[in-house]
Amino acid sequence: MKAQAPTAHGQGLSSQARNLHWLLTNLVDEVPGIRSVAVVSSDGLLLLSSDPDRADETAAKAGGTDGPRGSSADLATIISGLGSLTNGAAKLMDGGGVKQTMVAMEEGSLFVMSISDGSLLGVHAAPDCDMSVIAYHMALFVGRAGHVLTPELRTELRKSMESAQ
Repeated sequence: MKAQAPTAHGQGLSSQARNLHWLLTNLVDEVPGIRSVAVVSSDGLLLLSSDPDRADETAAKAGGTDGPRGSSADLATIISGLGSLTNGAAKLMDGGGVKQTMVAMEEGSLFVMSISDGSLLGVHAAPDCDMSVIAYHMALFVGRAGHVLTPELRTELRKSMESAQ
C-alpha cells in the first residue's frame, strides 16, 4: 500500500515550509515502494512526515502492516536512533560522516540519509522496492532541502507537526 502524501497544514506556513511539504509529497507520490517517510531534527523531533495525522490506535486497528506499528513519531524515533548508532560507529572506526544507512529486512527496507546539521531523512519501503531508485530520490530531496533547513524553519516545522497531532 502506498504511503499517504503529507497533508500540507498550508495556512500560515512560510514558503520554505510549503516547499519542503511539496518535496516530501513528490517523493512519496513519485517513488514506487515507499511506505512512509519522515524528516527528523538532530534532537530526534519529527519535522515532516508522509502521515502526520496517523495516530497509534489507527495503526493498531489497521494491523500496522504498512509502516511502523505506531505513529509517525515511532518512525522518527527509529530514524533518530539508527542515525545516532551509525554516527557513533563511524566515529569509532574513523570513518568520517555517515552519508546513508540502509537496513534490508525480510518484509521491507529502511533508508536513512543525512540532510544538514544532523537532520535526517528516513524512508520505510516495501521489500520489493528498487533500492537504487529510492536512494537516488532521497539524494535529490536532501540536495534540495539541505540548504533551506535553517534553525528557524526547523522550529516552524516542529510547531506545525505538534499542531497536527
